[in-house]
Amino acid sequence: MKSEAAISEGSPAAKAGRRAVIEIGTNSVKLLVADVVAGKVQPVWEESIQTRLGRGFYESRCIQKQAVTRTTEALAKLMKHCRHCRAESLRIVATSAVREAANQQEFARVVSDVTGKPLEILSGQQEAEMTFRGIATQPELAGLRLLVMDLGGGSTEFILGERGHPQFSRSFELGCVRLLERLKPSDPPQIAELEVVQGAIMDFLASEVRPVLEPVLRASAEPVQLVCTGGTAFYLARMELKMSAFNRKRIESLRLSRDGVRQWVDRLWQMPLEKRKCIVGLTPNRADVILMGVAVVESVMDLFKFDELRVTTRSLRFAAVLEPAAAADGGGQKVQGGQPPPA
Repeated sequence: MKSEAAISEGSPAAKAGRRAVIEIGTNSVKLLVADVVAGKVQPVWEESIQTRLGRGFYESRCIQKQAVTRTTEALAKLMKHCRHCRAESLRIVATSAVREAANQQEFARVVSDVTGKPLEILSGQQEAEMTFRGIATQPELAGLRLLVMDLGGGSTEFILGERGHPQFSRSFELGCVRLLERLKPSDPPQIAELEVVQGAIMDFLASEVRPVLEPVLRASAEPVQLVCTGGTAFYLARMELKMSAFNRKRIESLRLSRDGVRQWVDRLWQMPLEKRKCIVGLTPNRADVILMGVAVVESVMDLFKFDELRVTTRSLRFAAVLEPAAAADGGGQKVQGGQPPPA
């Protein structure tokens, strides 16, 4: 199974305080191995493997057998990297698709049997708050008032806060894979299909997100910096920078204008799938779902009138390595292999 991204930034030689986190998302499974020194996260190895756990999920609300197989294969590969990097501890968390799945307990036991670790199924609130704390590890953002948008495969989290402390956080059932499963565009995509997608996103934002987010944005006159994390943001930055290799500093220094995002929407939605697969910075297995991702980013910037977007490579995994599993108990569940589902 091929990785979307495998990034080494440190030595695999064992160090005290080395920890690992695996995040099972709707679109991909991601690994972070990091040294935690004086409360700071120093990444050693990061890897992402696309498994499309959400494929076929939204019709039945059950994780499909093929998706389980792809995920367990990815987990086996990532576990090898954890051992190679000599991580002292491993934490495994799951987000939107597993959170919503009717067969979540069965899936969690499979994961635990493969890894030997309990699976933490994060609540939406837990996911949002951990994402903000993870992003606050980026020094340039630590002192700013931020609106973080964590755009994932199955959900999007909006978190408003400053100086590392979230003041508002909410998870919404708006995600790239979820949209792709519901609104499958033609190849090449048509302008009329883009209009349908944009309309569906705007309707959701206007009815579900704006009524709760706009009042907290207006509660203070202080400027707010929009920051986006997740696969869409990461690959949008790589495309903008024409970047084939990973460079955290360049990505996190990038400012994307609303016009710039709109230009990417127009360009991507005019290209057939095979041509999108050849764009520098975009991995071929992201060439389908990127259509939905950029449409969401553009709609959020339009609706809430943000002229600039910053991208971060950090995420809830950066918070998860900073705290032991017990400290993150905020509504999530843990399932150990061999246990029956709770009554």
